[in-house]
Amino acid sequence: MASPSHRRSLRKRRTALLSAAAVAAAGLGAVPFVMNANAGAVDLAHQALPAKDGWAASGSGTTGGSKADAAHTFTVSTRAQLVKALGSATDSTPKIIKIKGAIDANTDDAGKKLTCADYASGTGYSLSAYLKAFDPATYGKKAPAGTQEKARAAAQTKQKKNIVFRVPANTTVVGVPGTKAGITGGSLQVQDVDNVIIRNLSLTATEDCFPQWDPTDGSLGEWNSNYDSVTLRGATHVWADHNTFSDAPFFDKSEQTHFGRKYQIHDGALDITNGSDLVTVERNQFTNHDKTMLIGSSDTDSVGKLRVSIHHNVWKGITQRAPLARIGQIHLYNNVYDTTTLNGYAPKYSLDSRAKAQVVAEHNSWTLPSGAKVAKLLSGDGTGSVAGTGNFVNGKSTDLVAAYNSANSKKLKTTANWTPTLTAGLQTSAKSLPAELSGSTGAGVLS
Repeated sequence: MASPSHRRSLRKRRTALLSAAAVAAAGLGAVPFVMNANAGAVDLAHQALPAKDGWAASGSGTTGGSKADAAHTFTVSTRAQLVKALGSATDSTPKIIKIKGAIDANTDDAGKKLTCADYASGTGYSLSAYLKAFDPATYGKKAPAGTQEKARAAAQTKQKKNIVFRVPANTTVVGVPGTKAGITGGSLQVQDVDNVIIRNLSLTATEDCFPQWDPTDGSLGEWNSNYDSVTLRGATHVWADHNTFSDAPFFDKSEQTHFGRKYQIHDGALDITNGSDLVTVERNQFTNHDKTMLIGSSDTDSVGKLRVSIHHNVWKGITQRAPLARIGQIHLYNNVYDTTTLNGYAPKYSLDSRAKAQVVAEHNSWTLPSGAKVAKLLSGDGTGSVAGTGNFVNGKSTDLVAAYNSANSKKLKTTANWTPTLTAGLQTSAKSLPAELSGSTGAGVLS
């Protein structure tokens, strides 16, 4: 938001300063809301990650496109404009991309709506033919191969070219306040680049028209889809702040069943994999989603990386992976979890620490419905750690790890091999977090 040209009265300027001081006194020093005594609220697009605000503040910090000149500052409201503004994924010139309103990723360059049928056109793919070709009753439990699998892959490639947006290094992608800014049906991919900021966006309905059947995934097989709303692969210094992630308006409970398994069109909300490092995820809302956040693509992802801070987020209507953490050093603090089933999204667990992940989880708040068990809030494979104290469940201080370990044979370790130091904004009591974060997280809050 551009700074107002008029000067405010002395009284108003003093009020702004006092308000900022009150925020700091309340322990909210990392709140990305900065007042200038003469100019009003700082332009979101030019704001960098505050000092010591999680792992993304390490080293050179995260400034995104804050140094962009006028020639590399864009305001976009269509998919075609977004693609043009992003430019080449290898161009590291600082740039700011302001998204005004909601962009539908499933549109062509002229703005015409595209459907799954449009992507399938000309490939020879049809779901009915695919189901007939790979029915386990006749095809068996081997990986799909042949004409229909090639056709499915070709159709998926057509959709991918349309809905995946590669974000270059030194870039800020930010929603224009007051415009309900966001991307529907798209996937922001931050791959092998450094210094990216994603803020104030509603990221919804990221859907794969062409899930692949894998009969070897689990005992019964699974339908697996591509496309996270935001994907980090080999990315460093990334700040994701005040975004809203959701499957809305199409929820998993409405999905069809084929071969006895849910025809899953949703993948992750925000996944951090393939050696990504130095990431801060704060003040977002994650809602109406199943596999929400994956840290580490496998048990053999990059040792010494995957350092992520996750704080002051709200997780509501989440089934699992909030997050699922592997290998890295993850600081999880001052988050709010509401595990009440929402729109069919019933909780399995919140935090999974595996593959020797070193998680410090402190001063978070959980709300459990009647009959739910504290022991099911965590998960692990017997090698991961969850250290930290001060976590609350239904308003009471609770030792989550002790509850989990008492009910499971694969124990979580209770100490981590590191101590968080980049902790700006850390609140040492979780009791008031549900009320505080209910109206201060997600897209549309910043101005």
